[in-house]
Amino acid sequence: MIKKSAAKRIMIASIALLILVITYLFPTTSGSNSINQTLSYIEPNKTTIYLLDNSNMVARTKTITKENKDVINKATQIINALIINSQASKYNPSGFKAIIPENTKILSISLSENILKINFNENFLNTDSYNENKMIESLIYSLTELDEIDGIMIFVNNNILECLPISKKKLPDVLDRKYGINKIYEFDDVKNTSQTTIYYLSEYENTKYYTPVTFITNNNEDKIEVIIEKLKTSPINQTNLMSYLASSAELLDYEITESSVNLTFNNYIFDEFHDKDILEEVKYTIGLSIKDNYDVDEVVFNVNGEKIDNFELNSLE
Repeated sequence: MIKKSAAKRIMIASIALLILVITYLFPTTSGSNSINQTLSYIEPNKTTIYLLDNSNMVARTKTITKENKDVINKATQIINALIINSQASKYNPSGFKAIIPENTKILSISLSENILKINFNENFLNTDSYNENKMIESLIYSLTELDEIDGIMIFVNNNILECLPISKKKLPDVLDRKYGINKIYEFDDVKNTSQTTIYYLSEYENTKYYTPVTFITNNNEDKIEVIIEKLKTSPINQTNLMSYLASSAELLDYEITESSVNLTFNNYIFDEFHDKDILEEVKYTIGLSIKDNYDVDEVVFNVNGEKIDNFELNSLE
């Protein structure tokens, strides 16, 4: 009898303990025991970079990087994203390829007077004749997207890179955007050339991005006239480059000041003739092109003397 009583007390105690544990692990949702949970999506930090696209052109896109205010760390992340099969290159968007040879390492990196000096190991030279020039273009344009960097100097094992690895074409000590990108040569006289970089629209799997092309010509017109005329003409042969600027759009007047470029068009700049809306793709191709050729902060779009839009170049993504 005593054993049965003890067993009963043990069973009651066990049940009470079990109820207590369940209450603790699964509290009610009312009163002071309730817990409010909020799920939030954190937008990854993205950085503008220039990679090889599906057409083997050096194109403007974005890659995921760690958020960092230090320019050397930013530059290092960008360079690592350009290296084939690097950990950072795994975050590059679909349809784009890194271009610096695999297993390239940064031996040292420093910034002085807005010039970034990068010292690579010998693997940097393991490129091929088709990609050696594109590799330099990709580095220049990716790194000079940073406000603190105006140009770069490339070293390999502490020796400055004096020429392209395969063709042996001589390189300037300091490389900046004057080097050009995706170059197209349209000149007869090599002594009187000028170059203008123009951005076109490209598309891959329903994603739009922009591709710069540097035209080297004997054209003596102002760069802004060259930009508008090129964007109005037919797309470049054998490429997927596009321009949404109508061929009937006319640049009636323009003014270049210290901080802005003021453009006046006829009504054909509008998406619809009777609506006062300019396509984003038109504003971006013109804005990016002007940013690469003029040191200004904004483009002002006017139509027949009426101000339509201010396009801030420093906010271009």
